[in-house]
Amino acid sequence: MADPLTRLKQLRLPAIGSPMFLVSGPELVIAQCKAGIVGSFPALNARPQSQLDEWLHQIDEELAAWDRANPDSPAAPFAVNQIVHRSNARLEEDMATCAKWKVPIVITSLGAREDVNAAVAGWGGITLHDVIHDRFARKAVEKGATGLIAVAAGAGGHAGTLSPFALVQEIRRWFDGPLALSGAIAHGRSILAARAMGADFAYIGSAFIATAESRAAPAYKQGIAEGRADDIVYTNLFTGVHGNYLRASIAAAGLDPDNLPESDPSKMNFQSGGNQAAKAWRDIWGSGQGIGAIDAVLPAADLIARLMREYGEAKAAICG
Repeated sequence: MADPLTRLKQLRLPAIGSPMFLVSGPELVIAQCKAGIVGSFPALNARPQSQLDEWLHQIDEELAAWDRANPDSPAAPFAVNQIVHRSNARLEEDMATCAKWKVPIVITSLGAREDVNAAVAGWGGITLHDVIHDRFARKAVEKGATGLIAVAAGAGGHAGTLSPFALVQEIRRWFDGPLALSGAIAHGRSILAARAMGADFAYIGSAFIATAESRAAPAYKQGIAEGRADDIVYTNLFTGVHGNYLRASIAAAGLDPDNLPESDPSKMNFQSGGNQAAKAWRDIWGSGQGIGAIDAVLPAADLIARLMREYGEAKAAICG
């Protein structure tokens, strides 16, 4: 089996399905990998913690079977997202489970830790760290991250405010390793644009909420299919970290989307947020600004096939 970096270069579509809290599970990851892009899920989605071992067994077994049956179109590698912030009490156990299965790619969020990067490298994997500023990118690489995910304005969930043009160009001035770009990417043209800017991969989340394999509630999926950029609200109220959320879900929780108070960042709670009556991710639904390109709930393979077609058409239109 080729190493993860080599396998990333062999993706049928240069894209990574981003890990989404309470939404991404083994069903979506397996579908994404079989269709030719990296599939991922947050370790914290497996509850109780022992379920993480079961999920990794399932993913490993099904992708191995796919590769045996489809040697000419092997599955893409998968990734597990680890929240490395001190509030994650499960990190040590989850890392031990990932080590057992030699998870090929670990996506780290909310802090950069040298020991986590070293552990992943020790079992032959790579780490991709998500960042919203160039200074965070530099810290992550200094601490041993293999690659970076530039989370630009318009990304779903926790997101930055910088233009993707600005963020990618600053990182590319000094970093030539693997770089993914996140932020309102839901069309094949946008994947090509990310490549043209200097990113190696598009990092796509919200589009996959509206898929048959996602674990999102039916109303959440429909909200993505019907939503547009104007339906997204940027706030730090729910977790202490600024992020993008569907306006309708905020209103359904009895809050005014246009008059939300600021949260205290020192009391960050990435899982539930400060409003206990309406919890982030469960009741307040994350979404990026690119959902105007999504108009139906589809199997993940069909969505990826559309993205591949659009990507090819965009390349042909520009390159001839």
